[in-house]
Amino acid sequence: MNWLAASSTVPPESTQQAIGYPTLFLLVLIGALVPVVPTGALVSSAAVVAFHQTAPFSLALVFVTASLAAFLGDATLYWLGRRGMGSRNGSRWLEAIRARAPEERLAQAQEKLAAHGVAVLVLSRLVPAGRLPVMLACLLAKWSMRRFARGNLPACLAWAVTYQLIGILGGSLFPEPWEGVVAAVALTLVISAVPSGWRRLRKAGA
Repeated sequence: MNWLAASSTVPPESTQQAIGYPTLFLLVLIGALVPVVPTGALVSSAAVVAFHQTAPFSLALVFVTASLAAFLGDATLYWLGRRGMGSRNGSRWLEAIRARAPEERLAQAQEKLAAHGVAVLVLSRLVPAGRLPVMLACLLAKWSMRRFARGNLPACLAWAVTYQLIGILGGSLFPEPWEGVVAAVALTLVISAVPSGWRRLRKAGA
């Protein structure tokens, strides 16, 4: 029975970190390119686990990993979108961005981008489903890759901090990491659902 007991033990922190940080990086990167992965929930969950670890700088590593992956993913998607804008046949990446940027939200993003510039790009990552309409507005406004990257860097840093704080809150409220992960994921899902619910209520009341 010793082998059964050994197999049920939690891996040491060094093993968790060796697997966890590369996995977090890849999932956030993929989530930026293919926006179906709930990257905010991933960052919050990773922050919960890091909060309960004894290794120094665990939370800092989560922050660096998440923000770097988000920045590289956004930059890659924007570069692919620019290529699609310059191509006669477009690209599947550009079509994916357009599909997730309804005309009404795109028009709002264009108005705000024209009025406030980079500040809108920073806030777009903090608003659920706000990233792609603003990115498409930047593409239509023909922002250069450098200009987009300069505005997107603080956006990714603010995004990583926000969802990491949610994870830290979940980790501090519960003694077991899995309880904090459940709480953090539930909170991020609620935050993500609020804007769409609010839009539906407005349409219903109009």
